[in-house]
Amino acid sequence: MPDDAASRLQSLLDAMPPVAALGVRVTRCDAERVVLEAPLALNVNDKACAFGGSLASLLTLAGWGALESALHARGVKAEVYVADSTLKYHAPLYADLVAVADVPDAEALDALMTKLAQRGRGGIVLEAAVRDAEGQPVTTFTARYAAVASR
Repeated sequence: MPDDAASRLQSLLDAMPPVAALGVRVTRCDAERVVLEAPLALNVNDKACAFGGSLASLLTLAGWGALESALHARGVKAEVYVADSTLKYHAPLYADLVAVADVPDAEALDALMTKLAQRGRGGIVLEAAVRDAEGQPVTTFTARYAAVASR
């Protein structure tokens, strides 16, 4: 992905008022992964830990950003949507939120590109996670994203 991929993704996120309210920062966006961070202070619940809705949002956005950025890097014009997802909360988080989503590998992207070319749409499953300081999963996320070719 080009060097400006992180700046481009940050601009897309900043344009969404609910996302801007979370204080989301793109700290990595490359051919391997997307990392999004958000401060606990803007995403805290009544128990002084990370709000579950903020964790869900950040993970959804990390997966979306990984696919959207990968398609953009390949010159593909497509709208990316989350179609369905499964979220598991393993432990409370008392620190800033850091969501990591791996970019789909070349084989998975090639398969998606074939679907886009043949049908104008396709889907792909991605995973993302928020971990604590010791590397233990706090929240894990699996989602099917849909890509629809832009006309």
